[in-house]
Amino acid sequence: MSSSSPRAIETDALLEHQIQHLLVAVEHELRTAPAGMSELSLIKSLQRPPWKLLGEVTFNEPEKLYPVHFLLFHVLYRLRDQLSDTGESLRISPLNICLETQKVIGGKGVPDGVDTLRQFYLDLSQYHLPEDAIHQMMDDFWAGRPGKGPAQAETKAAAEVLGFEALPSDFPSVKQRFRRAVMRAHPDRGGNTETIQHLNEAFAVLRAHFRHST
Repeated sequence: MSSSSPRAIETDALLEHQIQHLLVAVEHELRTAPAGMSELSLIKSLQRPPWKLLGEVTFNEPEKLYPVHFLLFHVLYRLRDQLSDTGESLRISPLNICLETQKVIGGKGVPDGVDTLRQFYLDLSQYHLPEDAIHQMMDDFWAGRPGKGPAQAETKAAAEVLGFEALPSDFPSVKQRFRRAVMRAHPDRGGNTETIQHLNEAFAVLRAHFRHST
């Protein structure tokens, strides 16, 4: 029977310490944003004073973004569990993370039965993944639960990010709008990688929507 090394135990303790700080900071930031905020906005808030809990993030390299993304979503699902008995719920999506009052209060545990995303993000062993697995995971999980299309509100929000006033009727129009938006957001034209990542997330949501609706 093997046991964890002192180094592993220390690493786990430091990670849990960071998680506890993030739980406090994330709840505070979400309570100051009643309409919710995107994952990118939340990351930036946690980078700034008074928190300074996250260092520099390379948004355009999935293998470097993943540890930050995973840790943040681990914290969000833990926070959602903590709030489940208080009359509040937490909507978790890369495009909009929002505290809400539960319409029905009662029962125990969190809603939605078996939540595969919750299971994934609460498993800290997933914090370290090989690079190829990270690329596949980031592509699949931006868009919602595996095997299901994204929620209607998330799809609508993604369409708005790409400049659509309503949900587009076909995927080719999404690809065309996405390419134009990325070109405008390129750093050489005064844009930034954070904006491009936000566009990538919206594109992934709409791609999943059309994949599951056909």
